[in-house]
Amino acid sequence: MAAAKKAESGQVAPASKDRSNKKAVNESELLTVPDGWKEPAFTREDNPRGLLEESSFATLFPKYREAYLKECWPLVQKALNEHHVNATLDLIEGSITVTTTKKTFDPYVIIRARDLIKLLARSVPFEQAVRILQDDTACDIIKVGSLVRNRERFIKRRQRLIGPKGSTLKVRKVVLDTMKNIHPIYNIKTLMIKRELSKDPELRTQSWERFLPQFKHKNLNKRKEPKKKNVKKEYTPFPPPQPESQVDKELASGEYFLKESQKKRKRVEEIKAKQAEAINRRQEERNKAFIPPKEKLVVKPKKASTETKIDIEAIKEKVKKAKKKKLGALPVEEVKLKIAAGEKKKKKKK
Repeated sequence: MAAAKKAESGQVAPASKDRSNKKAVNESELLTVPDGWKEPAFTREDNPRGLLEESSFATLFPKYREAYLKECWPLVQKALNEHHVNATLDLIEGSITVTTTKKTFDPYVIIRARDLIKLLARSVPFEQAVRILQDDTACDIIKVGSLVRNRERFIKRRQRLIGPKGSTLKVRKVVLDTMKNIHPIYNIKTLMIKRELSKDPELRTQSWERFLPQFKHKNLNKRKEPKKKNVKKEYTPFPPPQPESQVDKELASGEYFLKESQKKRKRVEEIKAKQAEAINRRQEERNKAFIPPKEKLVVKPKKASTETKIDIEAIKEKVKKAKKKKLGALPVEEVKLKIAAGEKKKKKKK
């Protein structure tokens, strides 16, 4: 019995290992798409009975697109007829309508037709817009007009999205971040790193956060503060007091009851008083030039003490000796002796 149990246990153990290996292989296969794999196309055999009800979508287009839509409309109808979808162009109302027919078998083709007419109405050329009818192509219309309030900032940030020959970036996150004042070069760099990491089969199942750059948003332009800050007054339900009129002021001062001659005399006196003040002010300014400046007090130097005199005389003697002696020269006595010896030698030679 013991041998039989061992044999049974020996047979069961490798089978469990094989199952765990199969599970691991299946999970890794599910995470990666095989090279060259494509989703099978949706055919009439998948939906032989067709659709139960008719579906339709309509969109408006601007006046300047009317001429282009007239030219390419036969091509639009031909592309949609292949998928059994009708399209009508109404130039009076300025609208395009797409509807399904009894022969339509693909339920999602009406959504693709709706995206097609939206792209045509938004100035996308027919050659690019017709690609939306393919299964491996999708589109996303991002409305950026309401993301930035300031018109100048909106134009500058929108210009960052437009590339050479009018080509624009086709990633929604990049577009939205650009409207939030984050330059698209940061997101483009992140996308390039992700593309390189996806080529490595070992890193496909790992987190890429350690490889991606972390950019911090820095707003260097500080808001300029106004020089004059308006301080809001406290709210009061009562209106401000009405300013006094000229009549009210005269009534308060008593001038209102004076005669006309008295009023004129008072005005003349006020004018003369102002003129007198102005004359006095000018005279004071003129007299300022004749006022002598204040003289500084002369401080007499104190007599030097005897100790300082002795020091000064000693310094003078040292300076005199230094003048007589030249740097590197012989003393005066030695020079005289050498001159005398030279004259004796000359006399002997004679």
